[in-house]
Amino acid sequence: MTDLPDDNEKNGLGIPVRFTHLYMTWLIILAILLTLGQVLTQSRIRSIQEALLVIRHAALQRHQSQQIVKQALLLADPSEQDRFAENVAELRRLFPIFEKYHLQSRVGNISNPKVRITNSDTVQRLYAGIRPQFEAFQQSNRRLMRLQRPDEIKQPDVQASLRLLLANEKPFLEKMDGIVVEYNTELRNKLNVMQSVEFYLYLFTGLVLIGIGWLIFRPAAQKLKQAFEQLIEAESQTTAANKKLLSANKSLKETRQKLFDATKQQYEQQIDEQKIRTSYLIAGQEEERKRLSRELHDGLGQMLTAIKLQIEGLEAGLTRAASEQNTGITYSANLRTLKSLVTQTIQETRTISNNLMPSVLSDFGVVPAIKMLADHDRSETMDVTFKTNLATNGPRLDKNIEIMLYRVTQEAVSNAVRHANPTHITIELKERRNSLQLVISDDGMGFQMPEKKQLSEQLQSVQELNNLFNRVDTSRPPSQGLQNIQERTKLVNGKFKINSRPGKGTKLQISIPYQTRFAQYDTY
Repeated sequence: MTDLPDDNEKNGLGIPVRFTHLYMTWLIILAILLTLGQVLTQSRIRSIQEALLVIRHAALQRHQSQQIVKQALLLADPSEQDRFAENVAELRRLFPIFEKYHLQSRVGNISNPKVRITNSDTVQRLYAGIRPQFEAFQQSNRRLMRLQRPDEIKQPDVQASLRLLLANEKPFLEKMDGIVVEYNTELRNKLNVMQSVEFYLYLFTGLVLIGIGWLIFRPAAQKLKQAFEQLIEAESQTTAANKKLLSANKSLKETRQKLFDATKQQYEQQIDEQKIRTSYLIAGQEEERKRLSRELHDGLGQMLTAIKLQIEGLEAGLTRAASEQNTGITYSANLRTLKSLVTQTIQETRTISNNLMPSVLSDFGVVPAIKMLADHDRSETMDVTFKTNLATNGPRLDKNIEIMLYRVTQEAVSNAVRHANPTHITIELKERRNSLQLVISDDGMGFQMPEKKQLSEQLQSVQELNNLFNRVDTSRPPSQGLQNIQERTKLVNGKFKINSRPGKGTKLQISIPYQTRFAQYDTY
């Protein structure tokens, strides 16, 4: 076998390659020997089987010849005259079989089963020696098979055929015994040859196996022993290195965990601080709205009402003076216009005051407040409906929750009216298990939602989603509505979700972990 390059010798690759080549060579040799032995054995066995079939045919001829002689004697027996026809028929059946077996065995060609062998010279000489007796059998039986009546048995030629048959019976049996013995002798010789071949094949196969063990497995065992020793040594070194690595890894994990805990604590602290600041800011906004609402209602509203009353009194006086003197008609018309403007100003002031802090929210709760908001925004061109499973006279929600739900609804409806041009807005406030769910949907213009990956990135900056939501009016600055909604939702640990498709409207969902309970209320 050829050697491998030096670089393979240096890095240890040549040894396993040569070992594999040598091992495969010996295995191929062994496979070839086993195949040859199997082919030879099968051939010998098939030859022996064929010889056994020929021996069987030869042995059957002895038995058949005796049956033929028996049937011939029955034909000559006076007591069997009643069965004469049956005996002739049996003779006619037996002799063709006997004749066929003998002729086929003589040439070594048996038809059923189909077997063909070559008789040895000795067997051929024995068959040549038995031919006169066989021909005598043929001549006698052919005459006897032509008998038609029992009285024909007394004819001289028939009696001569019987004597010829009986005279050749014993010589035929003796010579057939010699043929069978010769067949058996040749078969034993074949078995001895096959036994010798099998022994030498076994001996050679054993030598091949010993060669494989000595030339392959013994060096391989030595190499494996050396490899195991090197592996054990490497394992001890690796174990020591692993211990150091585990110690360093443990220290690294502890340091990383401490860093993670510190970062998490700092982040949570920042989130809490942000929530507190945002909560204070929203609370301040609500307080400022409440103050502005009170001042508009109690201060400016009352002054405008007083001005309206004064104008109405002045209008009445001028009307009377005009009726008495037929003058002041122009002044009366101007006063009516002034009164109308003051009335509109009072109504607008009340609307602003109600939007800043609706009294129904502080007096009756979020459900009536949202219902009033829906009724206020309903018009001839837009239908706003409100559905809830919370009873109007049921337990009040927490003050901050009610303000959050109302402001989110107010902001979402306002955005839909200003930007989506809907014809129908549905507001749903439901309690499910341990959460409150607020769903606001419209059939407006909608907008194209970003992909999930883009949406997760853009939700970090709600301002970008607001830009998408307010795409209709690009001339005005982007709305802070969605950002306010998300911030308010975060303050109560809620979840914010929005779905929209162009031409299919927009659906905003907010879920707040909350369990309805009675709450103590102060005035807003």
